Amino acid sequence: MVVDRNNTLTVNEIFYSIQGESSQMGRPCVFVRLTYCNLRCTYCDTTYSFFEGKEFSIDDIIAKVAGYGCNLVEITGGEPLIQKNVHRLMYELCDQGYEVMIETAGHMDIDQIDKRVKRIMDIKCPSSGESEKINWANFASLKETDEVKFVVGDRKDFEWALNVVEKHHLIKKCPVLFSPVFNTISNQDLANWILETELPLRLQLQLHKYIWEPKKRGV
Repeated sequence: MVVDRNNTLTVNEIFYSIQGESSQMGRPCVFVRLTYCNLRCTYCDTTYSFFEGKEFSIDDIIAKVAGYGCNLVEITGGEPLIQKNVHRLMYELCDQGYEVMIETAGHMDIDQIDKRVKRIMDIKCPSSGESEKINWANFASLKETDEVKFVVGDRKDFEWALNVVEKHHLIKKCPVLFSPVFNTISNQDLANWILETELPLRLQLQLHKYIWEPKKRGV
């Protein structure tokens, strides 16, 4: 069989679960996790997505998504923007009436993403080991339907993230979420730091890790 590589993506997993992050936290959601990432964050909890995956046609991906009967779809990874055909997948999902989100690390160009897609940009703080790779030009194209997330590993990360928020006027552009590195800093500490700022920041917890065993896949 001849595979049309202009119409395929390497997929790590497709699963139906509760949205554990973002402002959509708590909603049923279909996740399409694409294979590979060109970052190596110190706290990464999806290292299995670096290389594990199978090739699927875009039509087959959409058919599998449709089988769950859920209108909310998140494209994630890994780093989903590495595979250029992700743009075709998002376009076709949007055309079929799905509410589509993509989570990207913020080091690749987000400007080419379909304007109907909610872009969640996960900005890497210094403790991740990858903060020097941020594409700062992405901040100029943020719109109010997008979201920016900072995963915070310590107080230095928090102060660094606040400086980014202020410098790029992020609060005026879109929702800004702060999430603790799981089992590294306490939820209470991060909550108190946020309250001290008196800024309209959002505390984000990885809800799925409190519902299911934290290392369980496909939830």
